[in-house]
Amino acid sequence: MNVILRWLSDLVARIVRTLDWPLCLALLALMVISLMVQYSANGSLRPVLAQGARFAVGIAAMWALSRLPAMRLRSWTPAIFALSLLPLIAVLFIGTGKHGHHWIDLKVFYFQPSELLKLSLPMMLAWYLHREPLPPRFHVVVIAGLMIALPTVLILLQPDFGTGMLVAVSGVFVLFLAGLSWWWISAAAAGVAAVAPLAWFWWLKPYQKDRVLTFLNPESDPLGTGWNIIQSKIAVGSGGWVGKGWGQGSQSRLDYLPEHTTDFIFAVLSEEFGWVGVAVVLALYLFVIGRCLWIAAQARDTYSRVLAGALGLAMFVYVIVNGGMVSGLLPVVGVPMPLLSYGGTSAVSLLAGLGVVMAVRAHKPMHVR
Repeated sequence: MNVILRWLSDLVARIVRTLDWPLCLALLALMVISLMVQYSANGSLRPVLAQGARFAVGIAAMWALSRLPAMRLRSWTPAIFALSLLPLIAVLFIGTGKHGHHWIDLKVFYFQPSELLKLSLPMMLAWYLHREPLPPRFHVVVIAGLMIALPTVLILLQPDFGTGMLVAVSGVFVLFLAGLSWWWISAAAAGVAAVAPLAWFWWLKPYQKDRVLTFLNPESDPLGTGWNIIQSKIAVGSGGWVGKGWGQGSQSRLDYLPEHTTDFIFAVLSEEFGWVGVAVVLALYLFVIGRCLWIAAQARDTYSRVLAGALGLAMFVYVIVNGGMVSGLLPVVGVPMPLLSYGGTSAVSLLAGLGVVMAVRAHKPMHVR
């Protein structure tokens, strides 16, 4: 019996040895909180089970990717990037969505191809920069910029401004961690500011303009375009210090708050668990992001270092954008809160990305580039 138990113990240790347990425990805590809030927001167990199944798929992907050495992931990166572009092109022709072509209906579930680029684009840029001397030179930055522009433009054609910008930011973070000069960053910011007026007149759709105008003055149309953000701010403010209690939120229960299981799930959390609940969730996010940056700092090669760091910083931006959106500090752009919002593709892609971060920690190359 002792021999069998020892064999089983060794087997389990080998299976889970590549997982980063501090990171895993923080992620599990976020997923449990998500399922609790989803049950409260839905009032039904079925969506909770569906989201739990998506988390299970994401955890499996995280574990599988954590088993792969970073050097092998690096060799597969060009193929992964190319394959991730195919559904991004296909969705423009066969996709569906409320304001465009965002998802592909696979009958069993809806698949959002743009979420894949949040992982594959940083991987591709890290692969390219690994082969070049750092900090990146002019031609390297230009080629990297074209790599960022390709998927970003395809996503903007859907149109999905929020996800397109987040994908672009995830690529910029790779360049930043590779030592990109602040001159480049300042020039890019100035360029964006210069083309913003043109984008307003020639690129943004009417509903996207409404979101910006609503952000500036939500009370101008309180029963129309301003409804979502007004109700979200009411939910956030009414939570107080400790909240109204689990399942006691009036804004979601009485259907005052639209999209309360997806984009505005953080408002539901704020109303039911108050400032204390929000602080706990933000602390978990900060731990996950900090852990990713710590793993990046310990990496021994360029590919691993900039990729792990960029994935951690990208998650930081997702949290800031969604948190600012539900509290009225940023325009509504349809960005989900990581692991908290209802949805499969975003959760699976995020957990897969964290599996890559764990692979960086578990498989350090012997030689430093």
